[in-house]
Amino acid sequence: MNWFYRVSVAATVLCLVVVVLGAYVRLSDAGLGCPDWPGCYGHITIPKSEEHVARAEALFPERPVEARKAWLEMIHRYAASVLGLFIVAGAVMSLRHRGSSMPTVLPWVLLVAVLIQGTLGMWTVTWLLKPAVVTAHLLGGMTILSLLFLQTVSTRRALRSASPGVKPPPHVTPGLRRFGLIALVVLSLQIFLGGWTSTNYAALGCPDFPTCNGAYWPPETDFRSGFKLWHGIGEDYEGGRLSQDARATIHYVHRLGAIVTTLVLGFLALRLWRKARLPVHAGAVSAALVLQVLIGISIVELQLPLGLATGHNLGAALLLLAVVAANHRLWRSA
Repeated sequence: MNWFYRVSVAATVLCLVVVVLGAYVRLSDAGLGCPDWPGCYGHITIPKSEEHVARAEALFPERPVEARKAWLEMIHRYAASVLGLFIVAGAVMSLRHRGSSMPTVLPWVLLVAVLIQGTLGMWTVTWLLKPAVVTAHLLGGMTILSLLFLQTVSTRRALRSASPGVKPPPHVTPGLRRFGLIALVVLSLQIFLGGWTSTNYAALGCPDFPTCNGAYWPPETDFRSGFKLWHGIGEDYEGGRLSQDARATIHYVHRLGAIVTTLVLGFLALRLWRKARLPVHAGAVSAALVLQVLIGISIVELQLPLGLATGHNLGAALLLLAVVAANHRLWRSA
């Protein structure tokens, strides 16, 4: 049980690193740094010698070798592969110790999820950064992170339940539990909107704040193109293919979603503090929410610096973990 907990903690931390690495790769325009999968120009590592580079560029004439981008992409793949091994190890451990208090279902759900995520990672490259696939890949990473975190806190709870001095769970109402789940759904939808904004290169669709192109509603909108989820296979989406009006529409909807999410999560934090008397969880949700809002505004004001844009993905992950932890605490009392 202790080893399973350690593996879960290590996998959760590594998954957070992989999510941030994936964001950095995407925002650095390195998503096609290696145009094939799972290798890089047919190699396990980056082609280095002049002969290997010449052969690689002959195989992929439209993708000349850029060592920096290729290394970013491969480091992300290496880290994701190690994460997969951790998840496999957790599933095997749960199978070998059936009948104990170790989780038995969640490790196998995670195994299925990581296999799907690997397939999405392959399609991200082979389908040339199709927005629907890249966004699904982002959501898959966030889902795996949430499940690993849930597995970790559940295992920690099982370990602590065997020792004395564990505090009784707080008194919460069914209505508060339901609202916690609603807040999680709202946040998940906002993360989707953020991913859709990023993968369609619409982060500066509205280059000013709080207005959008000088108005409080975009002068020209294009919802049909902006939210067309599926496009044809074979087109290269690096750099985006949508019009400025479509990008502004996507960005503005993401802003509206941010307002709704801020109100919902702010109310959740207030109820966690006053109703459930969970100041730690209320503080975690509040702090992550304020940080994420400030980063989002700064991205527009400073015109999308790479560090802040990557931090926005990290902020989303931390906010998601805070809401998952709050829900876990609320439903423990059921």
